[in-house]
Amino acid sequence: MALNSINTNQGALIALQNLNSTNMETQQVQQRISTGKKVASAKDNGAIWATAKNQSATASSMNSVKDSLQRGQSTIDVALAAGDTITDLLGKMKEKALAASDTSLNTASFSALKADNAKFNGVSIADGTTAKLTFLANADGSGFTVSAKTLTLAGIGLSAASTFATAAAAKTMITTVSDALGTATNKLASLGTASTGLDTHLTFVGKLQDSLEAGVGNLVDADLAKESARLQSLQTKQQLGIQALSIANSSSSSILSLFR
Repeated sequence: MALNSINTNQGALIALQNLNSTNMETQQVQQRISTGKKVASAKDNGAIWATAKNQSATASSMNSVKDSLQRGQSTIDVALAAGDTITDLLGKMKEKALAASDTSLNTASFSALKADNAKFNGVSIADGTTAKLTFLANADGSGFTVSAKTLTLAGIGLSAASTFATAAAAKTMITTVSDALGTATNKLASLGTASTGLDTHLTFVGKLQDSLEAGVGNLVDADLAKESARLQSLQTKQQLGIQALSIANSSSSSILSLFR
């Protein structure tokens, strides 16, 4: 037989516990809706939160990798631009030598074949001062190495003293300039391949970063449609809980009728 007591209302206590539980769930759902995350802090789910933080840090570090690779692209592009100018000039030199229309190919013409100004961020991979450059390739600090190609006079087999003043000398110069042109184009082709490699890896890094961010989203993002439906259910449950508590609290007043 149930105990009729004015000191302890067991029904009200149970109703209050259920209402408090509903209120806590409602607060949790409202937080998820307002933040858009089902795991917003370590308090929500420590293991998932830690995993998501680590993955987010990795994804963020990819920005530095992309910046480094883009600097590499710019450095190679500058060298390629210088190389295009050099090969154009070599083509003109070969034409002059073949036609032998000039009495000499003077020192100033050869001096124009310099890669000293082919620099990006103060670095050149065309002037012979740098053997190779290494750019960030991954978040673990590993690198993507690009070998430098010397496009100076000596680097392509010419010198400032190379001249011709006679038809015979011009004929010899044709071979010299042709060899230099072949050397220059081969080196530029190698740099072009390196640039393509950087492009490909940069695309990969971008996709990897997107995948990491999507993975983090799967771990911590809330399903707002699901949470919205749950909120509607909890609000209804909350109202019913309030009514149940009110009914439970009023039950003790029935004891007064026993004394009338």
